Amino acid sequence: MKIFFILLLSFSVYAQNLYMPDKIYRASGSVNDIVLSNTKLYCATSAGSVDIFNIKNTKKIKSLHIEKITNFLNEKIDAKVYSVDVYEKKVLVLSQASGGFREVYIFDEKGKATLVIGSKEKLYIAKAEFINKDTILLGLLSNDIVSFNIIKKSQNWSIQASQSKFSNLVMSKDKSEVVVADESGELHLISTKTGKVLQVLSGENLDNVFAVDYKKETVIAAGQDRRVGVYEMAFKSSYHLETPFLVYGVGLSPSAKIGAYSSDENNNVTLFKLSTKSKLGVYGGNKMTLTKILFMNEKEFFVASDDSVVNYYKIK
Repeated sequence: MKIFFILLLSFSVYAQNLYMPDKIYRASGSVNDIVLSNTKLYCATSAGSVDIFNIKNTKKIKSLHIEKITNFLNEKIDAKVYSVDVYEKKVLVLSQASGGFREVYIFDEKGKATLVIGSKEKLYIAKAEFINKDTILLGLLSNDIVSFNIIKKSQNWSIQASQSKFSNLVMSKDKSEVVVADESGELHLISTKTGKVLQVLSGENLDNVFAVDYKKETVIAAGQDRRVGVYEMAFKSSYHLETPFLVYGVGLSPSAKIGAYSSDENNNVTLFKLSTKSKLGVYGGNKMTLTKILFMNEKEFFVASDDSVVNYYKIK
């Protein structure tokens, strides 16, 4: 009886310290990527759409739709949207295409879509982001990173970051650098202007890095090895945090003072202070494997997962 009481008390204390979402956004399907632009939240879904929400009232403003594709059984299915980005009211969409290839579209502010890269190019693109209004950055599954001019429809440069399979990429705020993560556990810092590798970050993750974030000369990495890798390039130092489960998602606050990572099999997110490694709180309510942790500022953040719900939290 005494042991049962202690267990019950421990559970109660844990439950009290698990913060639940303050708001939720309901998308059309499971959410693969999210991005913020002004007061709008853009959600790339597996239902063939990018759903756009007003972040203040959680209402869906509109959806940008990709046409259905034909699968190997000659069936019409939704085209999974893998990533989304926004630049000056234009929306960049990377979607699934017939034959297993990928297509890249740009939607203007009126919702009109222009095909930038079609399935005829036979490219296996894993992520696409704007560098500027005329240039996009592509991360291919082969780990080739490509700067592509959307006006000329030609490559500015291309480099294979490593021979390992691509996992993720994230650009610096000014778009001058990109950090590329792959199955090796190493991170490659590359100039988006020249394609030159500026630095290789290694030692904190031993194998596949699922996700990465980059703010204020600080990089955080989510590892299959149950490690959260942290590289503080300004100080030429690094460390890692051990976790009890595979780390699928990470994020940094704009100041890079606060880090976030998926911390257990229940898809909870733990926040910590980078300077002291001390935990700041655990945030729950995510039912599926995390796909993105995105900070809005130092006090608010979003979590997307393989669920149709995006959770919003205020840091307690």
